[in-house]
Amino acid sequence: MISDTVYKFEQPNPDKYHFLDTRFDSNFGVAWVYVKQDAPPCFTRELLSELRREQLRIQKQALRDIEEKRTDRLRYQVHASRIPGIFSLGGDLDLFQKLIIKNDRGAMFDYGLSCIDLGYNTAVSYNLPLTTISLVQGSAQGGGFEAALSANVLIAERSATLGFPEILFNLFPGMGGVSFLSRRLPVREAEKILSSGRNYTAVELYDLGIVDVLAEDGQGEQAVWEYIRVRDKHIKGYHAIRNAFQRVSPLVRQELVDVLEDWVEASMKISSSDLKLMNRLVRAQKRKIKVDN
Repeated sequence: MISDTVYKFEQPNPDKYHFLDTRFDSNFGVAWVYVKQDAPPCFTRELLSELRREQLRIQKQALRDIEEKRTDRLRYQVHASRIPGIFSLGGDLDLFQKLIIKNDRGAMFDYGLSCIDLGYNTAVSYNLPLTTISLVQGSAQGGGFEAALSANVLIAERSATLGFPEILFNLFPGMGGVSFLSRRLPVREAEKILSSGRNYTAVELYDLGIVDVLAEDGQGEQAVWEYIRVRDKHIKGYHAIRNAFQRVSPLVRQELVDVLEDWVEASMKISSSDLKLMNRLVRAQKRKIKVDN
């Protein structure tokens, strides 16, 4: 029996998050999750913790809606950023530097595992009839590109840039990027992007089939709504197709963990000159924090 009670999406205490803004739009059951304008531009451990808590909240709500057989249930999750010109600059390179110098494999692995849990749940939609969407407005670098790729749908504005700079300091995207990208491209094409170290425009990635929807600058949110409006009519069919692909080419969490272990070992072997190159990107991340604050 379908519940006829007024739909209530549990809202977080306004003091619960320091770095996230959330809202729920009931017309199409969309949970929006924004990184705040004054949040760190990279994935600090504190930001990762808040994102994980928000994932658990969304998962709990979606399960409750299914149990109540609601027709107005939570159906979409959108990850976006309010930092001007930045979706995410990726992993916390300042932390990486310190852990590499200390040879702290355990802490590096724990950090990566936090990222994997976020990416895996996004990629498999919590194993629920939910569609996850990334909206990239600005720069998505390294782990930011991984986060964008983890969603079922990647929408990007025309001026957005996305790239994996890790090869420049003898590393690779170790928290899902290889798995996510190789499910959107043939392996050889994915390898070219992973090993190039360059930024790609949203237009280039749209032509390659990596970006699903290309929006005009300033029209990203409208593009999300248009995508949802068109797709929602056949949402059950799209979920069934995605479930079929998960059977044919399953994304297994252990695959991500295995790659992460390789990444940790590789990170502990990089040279002092590689660390200097990493430090240049650290300074760029810190400059961004100072400018915004």
